[in-house]
This record gives sequence, structure tokens and C-alpha cells, in this order.
Amino acid sequence: MTTPALPPDAPVGIFDSGVGGFSVLRHIQAQLPHEHLLYFADTSFAPYGDKPEHVVIERVLAVAGYLAAHRVKALVVACNTATVAAVRVLRARYPEMPIVGVEPGLKPAAAATRTGIVGVLATERTLAGEKFLLLRDQIHQAHGARFLLQPCVGLADQIEFGAGDTQALEAMLQRYIAPLLAQGADTLVLGCTHYPLVQASIEAVIGQHTAAEVMLIDTGDAVARQLARLLGAAGLLRAGDGQPARLDGFTSASAAALTAAFSTLLGQDPPVHEVEASLSRPGSATPHI
Repeated sequence: MTTPALPPDAPVGIFDSGVGGFSVLRHIQAQLPHEHLLYFADTSFAPYGDKPEHVVIERVLAVAGYLAAHRVKALVVACNTATVAAVRVLRARYPEMPIVGVEPGLKPAAAATRTGIVGVLATERTLAGEKFLLLRDQIHQAHGARFLLQPCVGLADQIEFGAGDTQALEAMLQRYIAPLLAQGADTLVLGCTHYPLVQASIEAVIGQHTAAEVMLIDTGDAVARQLARLLGAAGLLRAGDGQPARLDGFTSASAAALTAAFSTLLGQDPPVHEVEASLSRPGSATPHI
């Protein structure tokens, strides 16, 4: 599918199964402050990480199609599970559109580790992905790093829906992080975009188990840099013309919940548009852009 040529003033579309992509959004806003952004939280379909790959692919194509109908000039797949499952399919569907995926930072982790042991916190779907496993094997062969894969069942959901339940969050983090530290991991890859949103809690749990420095790898900054490179190469960077950049939120669940999340997690108050979970009417919540 070809995409009509769009002007630099067109928005960038960013999507995740929920608010985890905020960890990528904030890096994009910091590095590309002039870009108009559309953020889609597919909360009615969350989590992606426990669904079969073909189901994730179908849903990702539906969300991408919805954003394409809003004439986005680029797409950021701000979800590790969706990237592993569907980024190749997306690029085939939209060959002329810059598309940036999120992948666990195995390479920077291999460069950062002192013990040679890296823990990878991610969803089951991400860790089972063929593309991820191939990347793991390639980096292991090139750098010798040993990767301990830790499926974090329910953690993304706890971050997404369990606001304020710090005891449940800490219990999950203890269960997933402590065994990695016990096996000598000195570097932890935050392999789901939800996880950087609770980095302070992760650091607190680490501090209960070791006094040694443990490096946390969050690839949101690298995603923003790659987006800037692709937009620049395509001549699609929006100039700072004095007009403020706009952010619009979309959700397949509750607009009130996403509005509250924007306020709590990012300190922002963009307009939020509620979308039918079926995504059957792509023009039904079109913002004025």
C-alpha cells in the first residue's frame, strides 16, 4: 500500500497497547519539540503480550490503518511486542512511510555489562519472537554476553491498570528482578515500554538486593533519534515556525482514563478522543489538525 506524499506539518502517529508508549513519547517530545503528535492507546485490546502473534499482527494493522486515515507522515510502534510481531508487516503495507519500532536494547546492554550477564525483562510474546531470539543469538556470539530472559507476566497490566497499588507492583518486581540479580546480572533491559514508567520502583527493588551498580537500559531515546533521522532523510522534519506543536490522544477504551494518565504520568492535558474498539469508523474521532 502506498502512502500519499504528506507535508512536514503532518503529524507523527505513535501507538501502544496502553500508556506504556508514554516512555517513548516523552523522548520524542524532548528531541523533536516541533512535531505534531497523535498518540493511540489501544487499551481495550491490552495487553498485546499474552495474545497469539497473528492476533497482534491483525490488531496492529488495524490501529496503523486508523492512524494512516488521519494522515500521519510517520509511525512509531511504541510497543516491544507489537514491534517483534508486526513491524515487518507494517513496513510492507506502508513502504513509503517512515516506521520506527521499539526493540529491547540487547546491544547497548552487552556493551554496558561488566559481569557479562544481562537480565531481560519483557512480555512472553516479545521473548518468544523469532526476531528477538535471532538478535539475542547474534549479540551473544559477537559480544559473549549471556542473556537471562525473564517473562514478566502481568507486569504491564499492573502498570496500566493498577495505579496506586504499590504493594502489588513491588511484589511483582521482586518476583521478576531478584532471581536475575542472584544469577549475577548487572544490567537489566527494560524490554517493554511500560517498564520505564516505574523505573523508580525498579531501582528501589534493586537496592534491596545489591549495593552494586545495576544499569537499566531504556531504548526510548534511541527510538526518538531514529525517528529524527528518518524524518530528516525524507525531508519531513517540521520547522519551528512559532506555532506550537500539538498532541492529540486517542484510546479504544476510556477517554477519561487516558486523560488522567496524561496528567499523572506526563503532566500534560491534550485533547483525548474515544475510538470504537472495532476501529470500524476511522473518521469518527478526527481531531482538527
